[in-house]
Amino acid sequence: MRQILAAALGLAVVLAVSACSTPAPPRSDAPSVTPTGPATLPAPTGDRPVGTTVLHLTDTSRPDPWDLDVQARELKVTLWYPTEQRDGRRAPYMTPKESELLMKGSGIASAPYDTLSKTRTNAIQDAAPAGRKFPLVVLSPGFTKPMSTLTSLAEDLASRGYVVAGIDHTYESYATTLSNGRVAECLACDSDTDPGFGTTAVQGRAADVSFVLDRLPSAWDGSRLIDRSRIAMVGQSIGGAAALAAMVQDPRVRAGIDLDGTTYARIPRTGFAKPFLFLGTEQHLPGGRDTSWDRDWKLLTGWKRWLVLSGAEHESFTDSPLMSGALGIKPLPGVLPAARTAEITRTYVAAFLDQHLKSQLQPLLEGPSPRYPEVKFCPATCGRS
Repeated sequence: MRQILAAALGLAVVLAVSACSTPAPPRSDAPSVTPTGPATLPAPTGDRPVGTTVLHLTDTSRPDPWDLDVQARELKVTLWYPTEQRDGRRAPYMTPKESELLMKGSGIASAPYDTLSKTRTNAIQDAAPAGRKFPLVVLSPGFTKPMSTLTSLAEDLASRGYVVAGIDHTYESYATTLSNGRVAECLACDSDTDPGFGTTAVQGRAADVSFVLDRLPSAWDGSRLIDRSRIAMVGQSIGGAAALAAMVQDPRVRAGIDLDGTTYARIPRTGFAKPFLFLGTEQHLPGGRDTSWDRDWKLLTGWKRWLVLSGAEHESFTDSPLMSGALGIKPLPGVLPAARTAEITRTYVAAFLDQHLKSQLQPLLEGPSPRYPEVKFCPATCGRS
């Protein structure tokens, strides 16, 4: 099955029927407007300034799963973390070449191809890390999307007292800049309709996560900040599916969140007790188009929540809606505004992590909130709309 590209939000809002399909070309009737100029990511809500840096790590123990001529797996890892530095050069969102390849791959031609590279971020490039013993959150983006498309969430978590490690899974996005400056394109896009693709992809991403957890202590000078006994993973689309797979395979990952991703990992039939949060669109309502959450819900025996956000689209949990104006794309009627989806995503992700990594009880997670009436708690209090 393939996603239907709606092109009405940012990097092409996807009405996903799969966590890993390649988007189809934009609809010819997608509404457009005059681009508004560079996008600005919303300010982080925590009280700590945020720094960011990039690592390039090479796993020589395994060949690359997508490029059979490469005998080692190279990964780009972007770190966001608390700092005391409030002034300095803001980190780039992505390079002009990455912006070009992402926009071309997504079928977006309503603005110059370097538009996304001009996005204004909040984190300070290579700022000195400050503090110690913060929980670690691993982030994994959706298929075809670079890690930068989860920057707003990453910056917010770092401002709240987390170290965030975002992984670009090489050859699974339209553009990943490697250590030598070469831009790796999406080799996996040629295989996404193969039988078993989803299972293969999430297993590979879980291996990427375990490797990054192995290497961070020696590869990053700021690793003293990390409390390695408190690690969680959050992913969007196939990245969310990978979060569950990583939790099953690596005992270091204590908790996880799936943002609107079809799941593929095999959960032990005896049950799986680690805390887990599903947060997605109405395709994930009980009995809806995607049945993987129904299946896995029964096997999750620990703390769990299944939340559905009314009015959201597949890309609503990413930065994509925030880019609509800069790209000259008019949002579809009935879709939640970008600022609202960003607020809800940040709020519920942080509440889950605060409860399970910081032992701070969160009443928000106990039931429907009048502050966020768009959020339905499933399966008990939500139904097909």
